[in-house]
Amino acid sequence: MADASQGSAPKPSSSVKLVLLGEAAVGKSSLVMRFVNNDFQENKEPTIGAAFLTQKCPLPTRTIKFEIWDTAGQERFASLAPMYYRNASAALVVYDITKPSSLTKAQHWVAELQRQASPGIVIALVGNKLDLATPSTSPEGADEAAEDENDDDEADARKVPTKTAKAYADEDGLLFFETSAKTGENVAEVFTAIANAIPETQLKGTRGSAAARAQEESRVNLSAGRDTMGAKEGCAC
Repeated sequence: MADASQGSAPKPSSSVKLVLLGEAAVGKSSLVMRFVNNDFQENKEPTIGAAFLTQKCPLPTRTIKFEIWDTAGQERFASLAPMYYRNASAALVVYDITKPSSLTKAQHWVAELQRQASPGIVIALVGNKLDLATPSTSPEGADEAAEDENDDDEADARKVPTKTAKAYADEDGLLFFETSAKTGENVAEVFTAIANAIPETQLKGTRGSAAARAQEESRVNLSAGRDTMGAKEGCAC
């Protein structure tokens, strides 16, 4: 009887603040929507300021509730980023595997997080749009990639080698994944890996802090509204 009762006891649950950073149009919002709603919109509107979503990630011994801040990638919103990654336990830094400049921007965000975010923050480097990649070992794929170099509208081949991004991630101690928000490939795996990487001691500090998080969200929303010059969608919560 006692064993059965213990087996049915609910697993401990902890809330974790997670922020998404990256250049505009790399698919940050699409990754979140795939994780939260298992949905993908081909022509999603750009995020204004930031969007707030939540989703639970069940682990064998505990449940992680992600409180996700999906930040806008446009440069005019870059100054707002510290408000969103402040006190975050995890960050998902996204680039587009068909756009090398987006990896450079991702590296900038990683460096900023390492300088200014909470000590011990778990950072995952994520190369999105894996569905657009062509096999790197294919001669045809290499020829097509060379032909597309002068066509900015063509995005049907990989431009960032996996080994290049992974080497950088390994050097900086980052989690690394390549994903496709469109097909869902590796999306759940990213968030599960982040949940597993957060130390238990850090999770204990998040319990019972709902009121504090609500105050922080209110402060961020008000600040974002001011800094975006009255934009009504400063935070889509």
